[in-house]
Amino acid sequence: IGWRPRNELPALFADALAPLQPGQLTGILRSPSGFHLLKLLDRRNDDAPVFITQTRARHILIKTSELVSENDARDRLQAIKRSIDAGADFAEQARLHSEDGSAAQGGELGWISPGETVPEFETAMNALKEKQTSGLVKSGFGWHLIQVLARRSADVSEQQKKQQARNAIRAYKSDEAYQDWLRQLRDRAFIEYRE
Repeated sequence: IGWRPRNELPALFADALAPLQPGQLTGILRSPSGFHLLKLLDRRNDDAPVFITQTRARHILIKTSELVSENDARDRLQAIKRSIDAGADFAEQARLHSEDGSAAQGGELGWISPGETVPEFETAMNALKEKQTSGLVKSGFGWHLIQVLARRSADVSEQQKKQQARNAIRAYKSDEAYQDWLRQLRDRAFIEYRE
C-alpha cells in the first residue's frame, strides 16, 4: 500500500502495525472487507522537519479576452517590459498596468510555495535568480511578466501536520458516512427465496 502516515491507515491496520519492527508480519486481520495480512517494510520519521524553497515574487498580468487578442496582450506587455528594462520601477508599472488583484500592491504575491501557481508561471519563476525579471510568460490567465524578489527555505512541518490532521478527519468522516450508507443498504435489502 506504499508509504502511508499512521493517520491515513484504517484504525485496524494502524493498531496492528504499531508494535511491529520493519520486516515483521501482522497476524491475520479481519475487517468488513475481508481478511488481511500486512508486512511492515520500513518506517519513516514523520517528526523530521520538512523544508521547502519559497519564492517571494511580483508580477504584471495582461489578460486575454474576446476584446483583447493574444497578440495585443503580448505586445502591450512587451512595451511594459521595455520600459522596465529602461529603468522604470516594476511595482509602479504593475500598479498602472496589471490586470491582476495584486496590482494595488505593486504586483506583490508574497511568499509562494511550490504548487501554488499554474505550472507555466512556476517554471518561469523557478528559472529566475533573485532580482531578475522574466521574459513574457503565457498561461491560461494571459501574459505575465515575473520578478523574483527573494528566496528562502521554510520549515512547513507544522502546516503539513495540520493538513494531515484535516485529511485524517475528512477521511474518517468519509469512511463513517460510507459505512453508514452500507449499513442502510443492507437494512433495506430484501432477499426472497423461491422454490
